[in-house]
Amino acid sequence: MLLARVEGNIVATRKHPSFDAWRLVICQPIGSTGQPEGAPVIAIDSHGAGMHQQVVLSSDGKAARKAVGVDKSPVRWLVTGIVDEHEPGVRI
Repeated sequence: MLLARVEGNIVATRKHPSFDAWRLVICQPIGSTGQPEGAPVIAIDSHGAGMHQQVVLSSDGKAARKAVGVDKSPVRWLVTGIVDEHEPGVRI
């Protein structure tokens, strides 16, 4: 699990067929203080997270492939929840 902030949407005229019904978002991993940590990732989002909202990501590729229903999908990251409140100093 990883805490991240949604920084944008991906719009593509051509993409892997397993992404057709999914919203793709750019997520910047952040630390417990909200500072960026590492490189941004692209995740599938079924929760409808808005710009700059904090989300919880899963890097479990098998779970993400199960969500899209394609065993050979290139999906890796999955938004598993939207953070309503976050206590400073509490690690996810």
